[in-house]
Amino acid sequence: MDYKPFIYGGLASMTAELGTFPIDTTKTRLQLQGQVIDTKQTSIRYRGMLHAFLRITKDEGFRALFNGVAPALLRQATYGSLKLGIYHSVKRKLVKDSKDETLYYNIAAGIIAGAISSAICNPTDVLKIRMQAEYKSGVQLNMTKSFRKMFSDEGLRGLYRGVGPTSQRAAVIAGVELPVYDSAKRFILDKKLMGDHPGTHFVASAIAGLAGAIASNPIDVAKTRMMNQRNLKVKSNDSQILYRSAAHCITMTMRTEGFFALYRGFIPNFARLCPWNIFFFMAYEQYKNIGRAILP
Repeated sequence: MDYKPFIYGGLASMTAELGTFPIDTTKTRLQLQGQVIDTKQTSIRYRGMLHAFLRITKDEGFRALFNGVAPALLRQATYGSLKLGIYHSVKRKLVKDSKDETLYYNIAAGIIAGAISSAICNPTDVLKIRMQAEYKSGVQLNMTKSFRKMFSDEGLRGLYRGVGPTSQRAAVIAGVELPVYDSAKRFILDKKLMGDHPGTHFVASAIAGLAGAIASNPIDVAKTRMMNQRNLKVKSNDSQILYRSAAHCITMTMRTEGFFALYRGFIPNFARLCPWNIFFFMAYEQYKNIGRAILP
């Protein structure tokens, strides 16, 4: 097994995460607001991505946009490494020669890689969501203390809350973005539209980001809401009502808020996924070039 994609994938994922994290925070806040059955999130605080960005900065300070960045970087160091490493390993198991790769094989490899890697790294994703969701002016949350509190209050089950939609979302994103990037890059090179340089990587990664945002947003909404739920006081007789699964969350969201609630946060989701993919794939290609020079 080639270890290099694991290294390049982890480094590229951390680079992309750090560069786009404030956008992810606005997306998380937008996706959480307006839940009819969660009294804490019923109100609509933000009118859109820019308004959320400005209001969070004004009310809670600029650093609040980076609440959860530590577990996010930890997640990318593990998830990003596993995703790229497993993706390339599975591709080589399915097809020995890269010239024989097809879109279908790459989609299968991406789905497998996304599902496995995200399931393993779920606790860091839960912690990131919880830290991003806190409305505390001037408070920078501590990752270790937040993790201990979450584990103490909810146990191991709390760490794997939302693992179903998380794995499904990651399978969809990896099953779309990685093959779309490979296919777009190969198309550009085969048609000699551009050479194998950063311009080609930029175009291919932007296409992959758009495809990933369209495919993943409903599952992303379900994942965010399921991960944030805990001992909630809700409107129905003050009893605890929890989303039981991704399908249940999507159904309840559509029933209580309408279909387009599934695309709540789409603009910041796309605004994050597109530059995230650009950061990621361009960094990945550069790390790969550096690796050729210094790694055996």
